[in-house]
Amino acid sequence: MEDTLVPIFVVGMLFIGLPWLVMHYVTRWKTAATLTNDDERMLGDMHELARRLEDRLDTVERLVAADNPDWHPRRLDHESEEYADLDNIRRLERKN
Repeated sequence: MEDTLVPIFVVGMLFIGLPWLVMHYVTRWKTAATLTNDDERMLGDMHELARRLEDRLDTVERLVAADNPDWHPRRLDHESEEYADLDNIRRLERKN
């Protein structure tokens, strides 16, 4: 009895249990990797907030530059050609 029960159990684990376990975690991984509508809405809100904060920072920098002509902003304008220059980015990172 014991000689036939062990091979049946092992074969059942290999051909039923193991594929079920793999497929279970594959489907869990696929459902967890997608963005939900709430996640997309939150990312949109965060993008809008970042844009508004950048506009405020630009306004503050213009006001400070108007009051003090020797002052230079520490951040780079994303529309300038210096923005993509890695040396300038490293220089700014060292200052912080």
